[in-house]
Amino acid sequence: MAGQDRHFPPADPFGSLRPSVGVLAAGLYDARIWGIMGTGARPLGHEEHAMTEGPAEGEENTDWVELSTDRPVWERFFTVSPLVLVGTREGEGFDLAPKHMAFPLGWERHFGFVCTRRHATYHNAREFGAFTVSYPRPEQLVLTSLAAQARDEDGSPSGIASLPTEPARTVEGVVLSRAYVQLECELDQIVDELGSASLVIGKVVAGRVAKEALRISERSDTELVRNTPLLAYLHPGRYAEVSDSRAFPFPADFHR
Repeated sequence: MAGQDRHFPPADPFGSLRPSVGVLAAGLYDARIWGIMGTGARPLGHEEHAMTEGPAEGEENTDWVELSTDRPVWERFFTVSPLVLVGTREGEGFDLAPKHMAFPLGWERHFGFVCTRRHATYHNAREFGAFTVSYPRPEQLVLTSLAAQARDEDGSPSGIASLPTEPARTVEGVVLSRAYVQLECELDQIVDELGSASLVIGKVVAGRVAKEALRISERSDTELVRNTPLLAYLHPGRYAEVSDSRAFPFPADFHR
């Protein structure tokens, strides 16, 4: 019989929960111990497990664990996502919130992020019709964590006061200073009814990238990623600095 799925508590710091700075600071230390800083998620000094063949005909396969779909499966294994800060206007001020379910939609100008309707980011984007996206550098991890602080007693965002920000240039909002990519989006549509979540979709109307992060023909992509590492979120509850990359082996006749 395949392994049984046991219950693990949810760990979604950038969805329904907002962690303390200490949680992510501990994750920083833990990440270095476990060697996930661009070199693979395994304990340092431990040997790789040898590849094993599947079961012989008639034997039971014990290499897989069946996951119960009575609850979300995403806490039982790791997935890789970007980690961004989504900025919105809120009342007479602004808010920045970390998101990891954030990505381009298609190959044109659409960008989307997933947000629960319990969060102010959702209502801010709907009310004011715009949002910004900042891609932090790995050394800005703690700053990104500060944006996840609990709100003040009056409900106003407390974390943004600790963040170095600068005004957006086209939409109403702010972006994280020194983020290696800054995007400004006008709201296009919102897809609700994804359980407790919604997909907020915008169109990029302005953007900028740091010179050292810009792809140019005079510099190889390998060198660029090595010299300007990317910050990745490993759901649930870990992160990685990506500096080691390889060209993807597309088939010779591949085209989009």
